[in-house]
Amino acid sequence: MARDLKQSRRRNRAFAASVAALALGGTALVEIPVSAAARPKGHDVSSHQKKVNWSSAKSKGARFVYVKATESTTYRNPYFGQQYNGSRNAGLVRGAYHFAVPDKSSGKAQARYFVNNGGGWRADGWTLPPALDIEYNPYDKKRKCYGLSDGRMVGWIKSFSDEVKRLTGRRPVIYTTTHWWKTCTGNSTAFGGNHALWLARYNSAGAGELPAGWKFWTIWQHDNGSGSLPGDQNLFNGSTSRLKKFAKG
Repeated sequence: MARDLKQSRRRNRAFAASVAALALGGTALVEIPVSAAARPKGHDVSSHQKKVNWSSAKSKGARFVYVKATESTTYRNPYFGQQYNGSRNAGLVRGAYHFAVPDKSSGKAQARYFVNNGGGWRADGWTLPPALDIEYNPYDKKRKCYGLSDGRMVGWIKSFSDEVKRLTGRRPVIYTTTHWWKTCTGNSTAFGGNHALWLARYNSAGAGELPAGWKFWTIWQHDNGSGSLPGDQNLFNGSTSRLKKFAKG
C-alpha cells in the first residue's frame, strides 16, 4: 500500500524483508499484464505522494483511486482533502482506506475514527466503499500479527466491519495478501461472502491464490509504486460501468 512520509523508510524496510513471501516468489511488475489490459486502471495514494496532479493521472489511464484517510485513532493524512476531492473533480471514482493497527485500539474504535475522518460512503456512483488495509505489522517484526491470535484477529476485523457497516451502510473492502491472511487469521472463511477483496500480489503470472472464502478478487494491486500512476498500481476486475455500479452499491 502507498506509504506515508513519516513511515516510508521503516515500512519499506519491513516490506523488502518479506516481499518474497508475500508475492510467493514473484517480482514487481513494470507493466500491466497483457491478460488484464482491458480492465480499468487505478492506484492508491497516501501522504507520501503529497499533492497529486490528478489531470495527469487521468490522462495516463487512471479511472479509480483509493486515498489513505487514517491510521489507528491518531493519524489522518494531511493531504487527504486534495487527494480525495481532487481525484473526484478530475473524474475518477475514488474511495478512502484505513491502515489497521490492531494492537492500539479496537476495531470498532478505529472504524469510528476512520468514518469520522474521511471514510464515509454515499451511493452516488463516484464513491468506492470504505476499505480496510490490514497487513503485517510494520512497527514490530517480532509481533507481525500485532500480538493477536487468529481468533482475536478475526474478531478485530469483524468489529471494524460491523461498525463501518452501521455507520455507512456498506461493508468495507478488505485489502490484504494471501500470505498474511493465512498467517494472521488462520485463513478464515468468515469474510469472503460479503466483503470485496483487494488483493496485493506483485507477480506477472497473475493474482494467484486467493485467501480462503473468496472466489474472485475485486481489485488487484499488482505493483507497489513503480508504475505510471502515482502510488501503487491497481486493476478493477470488471468494466468501467461495473466499477461505477460497484461504487454505487
